Amino acid sequence: MVFGPAAVVALAFVAWGFLAPSNLGTASGGALTWIESNLGWLFVVLASGFVVYVIWLAASKYGRIPLGHDGEQPEFRTVSWIAMMFSAGMGIGLMFYGVSEPLSHYVSPPPRSVDGETPEAIQTAMATTLFHWTLHPWAIYAVVGLAIAYGTFRRGRKQLISAAFAPLFGEKRTTGPIGKLIDVLAIFATLFGSAASLGLGALQIGSGVEILGWAGSVGNGVLVAIIAILTAAFVASAVSGVAKGIQWLSNINMVLAAVLALFVFVVGPTVLILNLIPDAIGGYFSDLGDMAARTEASGGDAMATWLSGWTVFYWAWWISWTPFVGLFIARISRGRTIRQFVTGVLLVPSAVSLVWFAIFGGAGIAAQRDGVDIAGQSTTEGQLFGVLEQYPLATVMTVLVMVLVAIFFVSGADAASIVMGSLSQRGTLEPSKGVVIFWGIVMGAVAAIMLLVGGNDALTGLQNLTIIAALPFALVMVGLAVALAKDLRSDPMMLRRAYASDAVEQAVVEGITRHGDDFALVVEHVPAAGVTPDASGGTAGTREVGSPMPSPTDHPVSAGRPQEPRD
Repeated sequence: MVFGPAAVVALAFVAWGFLAPSNLGTASGGALTWIESNLGWLFVVLASGFVVYVIWLAASKYGRIPLGHDGEQPEFRTVSWIAMMFSAGMGIGLMFYGVSEPLSHYVSPPPRSVDGETPEAIQTAMATTLFHWTLHPWAIYAVVGLAIAYGTFRRGRKQLISAAFAPLFGEKRTTGPIGKLIDVLAIFATLFGSAASLGLGALQIGSGVEILGWAGSVGNGVLVAIIAILTAAFVASAVSGVAKGIQWLSNINMVLAAVLALFVFVVGPTVLILNLIPDAIGGYFSDLGDMAARTEASGGDAMATWLSGWTVFYWAWWISWTPFVGLFIARISRGRTIRQFVTGVLLVPSAVSLVWFAIFGGAGIAAQRDGVDIAGQSTTEGQLFGVLEQYPLATVMTVLVMVLVAIFFVSGADAASIVMGSLSQRGTLEPSKGVVIFWGIVMGAVAAIMLLVGGNDALTGLQNLTIIAALPFALVMVGLAVALAKDLRSDPMMLRRAYASDAVEQAVVEGITRHGDDFALVVEHVPAAGVTPDASGGTAGTREVGSPMPSPTDHPVSAGRPQEPRD
């Protein structure tokens, strides 16, 4: 009921893309134009709305609710939890955009902002980059992560997107057609979001191959071949079942990424990078209101074009990644309170992104400012390599980048296909290998199609189809937020708090009514039904069930002061 329809539609899309890519490109272009003209504002409003929503949850009375049973300790130590959050914050996207985004905004700032390649443009470039990579995307992830973690660990539901809608539709309907449709939409969001990342990885590896002289001009044929090779590597890893091997490679990748960042920090413009960190933070908060309010209405066609290539594409990309990243951060957050969850999810990856973009963006801006036209000479995917060429060990670092992206490709495809397999097999934590391999191959095929649809500008094809595929799941996320808020209102901790408040209020009213200011609130032991305590604390005879508690006036105190509770 989930796998069948999702598989048929996915295969039909793959066939359409390979048989008539130009026709698919025309159709997707028309759909994108309609979405940008009529619904671009929706992505902008939703992204900022989710930031406000999760911060409100953390700061409200709901922040104390644990993602697990009462008194349950966190499954992972804080250090390990933060380390895994750091792992989730890294990926192909940071490798691809680490240099290119700050540099692009420095050379061509957003419309109606500042002039390019000026001191003011540096702050605007860093602030805009942080806007796309810090609080907003991780708030989007946090909505899905919270809904899944709360429903799974607190309410005992399955790890499915549809299961989180139980407060809105009821348990039975979430297992019916409505629930199936939600899970299918989650699969497609994951499929296209992950495929976009794989396409970015292929573009960057292709650029590295071209720079190293391992191939001539890299066209779509070479890019499709790269995707095919890496997809085959993923299938081999899935068939062999070497989960520990993938985990080992992922850990090695984190170390290699740290080595690359440290190398650029030391060899590159160290002082500028250090200066950029506080400057970027200040610029981010100073410009946050203006950045969050950018729509076509404020800048016309130029702003609409810029938004579709940057902000709207990013919000769509993050939304399409939420089933994958949301499940991951939910899985590692059992036992955390909502307040701890939101604080960690928002701040830790944001700090990683800040340091990463300060290092690589600072290196790109410094080279451009010193007269090396990185932005003009290199493609978007090749700008990182263009910066590395200015430093010693350029060839070694170029190969290192390609290895990093390749491992991110394989491990990312592995994780995303497992999530799609889980969603299409009733939330099982261990989907069958055949289903995992199927989704991995389809993901690689969709990545290849997205590149082909873009024609000469493969990046545009990735961006356009990602925005289109994310729109339905954006509406699903609104429902998730509403369902989670409704769920939290009936949480046992909230009900106990409400009952306790009512009980104390009624007791105070009764005490004042009967005794004026001279009364006390007392907590007494209530024996089991039909048993009364004797003078020695044992049991003696029986009493009528529901007989009144001892009068509060048995233990008087001065006006209105409650005594210490007694057992």
